[in-house]
Amino acid sequence: MSISTYRPLPDDIRAIQDEMEKVAASYGLDFYETIFEMLDYEELSRFAAYGGFPIRYPHWRFGAQFDELMKGYSYGLQKIYEMVINTDPCYAYLLNCNSITDQKLVIAHVYGHCDFFKNNAWFSKTNRRMLDQLANHAARINRYIDRYGHEAVEEFIDSCLSIEDLIDPYSPHIVRSVKQRKQPSDAGDEEPETTDRRFRAKDYMDSFVNPQEVLDQERSEQQEEYQRQHVNRSFPAEPVRDLLQFLIEHGQLREWQRDVLSIIREEAYYFAPQGQTKIMNEGWASYWHTTIMTNHGLTDAEVIDYADHHSGTMATSPTRLNPYKLGIELFRDIEDRWNRGQFGSEWENCDDVEARDHWDKKLGLGREKIFEVRRIHNDITFIDTFLTEDFCRRHRMFSFAYNDEEKTYEIESREFKDVKQHLLRNLTNYGRPQIRVIDGNYRNRGELYLQHQFAGIELKLDDAEDTLHNVQKLWGRPVNLETVIDETLHLLTYDGQTHRRSPLTKNETFTLIN
Repeated sequence: MSISTYRPLPDDIRAIQDEMEKVAASYGLDFYETIFEMLDYEELSRFAAYGGFPIRYPHWRFGAQFDELMKGYSYGLQKIYEMVINTDPCYAYLLNCNSITDQKLVIAHVYGHCDFFKNNAWFSKTNRRMLDQLANHAARINRYIDRYGHEAVEEFIDSCLSIEDLIDPYSPHIVRSVKQRKQPSDAGDEEPETTDRRFRAKDYMDSFVNPQEVLDQERSEQQEEYQRQHVNRSFPAEPVRDLLQFLIEHGQLREWQRDVLSIIREEAYYFAPQGQTKIMNEGWASYWHTTIMTNHGLTDAEVIDYADHHSGTMATSPTRLNPYKLGIELFRDIEDRWNRGQFGSEWENCDDVEARDHWDKKLGLGREKIFEVRRIHNDITFIDTFLTEDFCRRHRMFSFAYNDEEKTYEIESREFKDVKQHLLRNLTNYGRPQIRVIDGNYRNRGELYLQHQFAGIELKLDDAEDTLHNVQKLWGRPVNLETVIDETLHLLTYDGQTHRRSPLTKNETFTLIN
């Protein structure tokens, strides 16, 4: 259902927007036209449930998310202050019950997001007209509901959503050259190429130097090798990370199902950069709302309210990473280091503690550097490149893990390498398993063979089996998943009726060829 919310901004809010826009532009922020709308909390919760858009295809998960948001607000557990979406023009939504101080903070924060959406490389391939595209998606799915029934379409969407993150978020940024392959006029007429390995010899010695049985054996081996590599070869030729695209192209789907799956895939690619840049995006917006508010946006009477709400946003928890806090502190650290010249080989090789404490070359490159970082990095490269041991020590960072015996979380390590590795592991693929398609004709039976790229964290088997159940619906034939269980390679199989788990030997797995 579409939500119509357009109404003119109050004059005082419009004046604040105009002022904040000019200030943001004066700092070098570059953003699309930004349209602000005022919503009450129920309207804002509906938009939040829809991912920030006024219309989406009908599905029960949106209603569940809306109910969760409303209950959280009613019980005082959470509150959405603003929302902004990556489109051209950008649409941003303000909560009508916010104070003037909060509205100023939110508007400044939004302009930071809009600048990030427009200029960060990981958003460069996204559809800036997604507002119209999502409305088109909703209309197409509604037509399928009218034709095939709500239950059938919703059940199919359930299966698609269970694997919506099994895409390749890097593929839009990869330019692949298409190699022209020689296609035989009739595949059945293609003959294996054989090499005559006969040694040169006199006629009277030929039968001794080149025994006929040896030549026949070599020819037979060459034919078997050809059969293995060309006739019974698996597809795809190389592992594929985009499972959704593979199922669209090769799954046993009806045309309407193929279209619905393509809709889920297109939307997954649109939202993927937001997952890839959560820390940077929120950190960048927070950096600019603090800069703009403390230098231009506050009156004396508003300082206490601003400080209270900003500190609440930046609050940290021992068991939860706050992307706002980590992002803004890293941007500030980068700016300070590049202003003082604390980078490069000379800085890295300096082991004099006192010299490092007072190091200041007064280069003044900090603002330029953070704009460069905003342009080219995502969360993984951001953390990998700029998270330093000094930063971790200064902010008392540590990694934690669940203790099965004590039934509680506890500090696992304070070592810099462990903390950084733990953080990068959780950010890779948004902390979700990476699955690749290895073979679409496993054992020459048309079965699907998937491989979990194990990185030290085992799958939750109940979730894995439920997902295999849904993949089997989309594939139409048995599905296999290679993974690690209790430090041993196993194959999980679902044939449409029964789940099976079987250990794998090195000779039985595809791992050795990848």
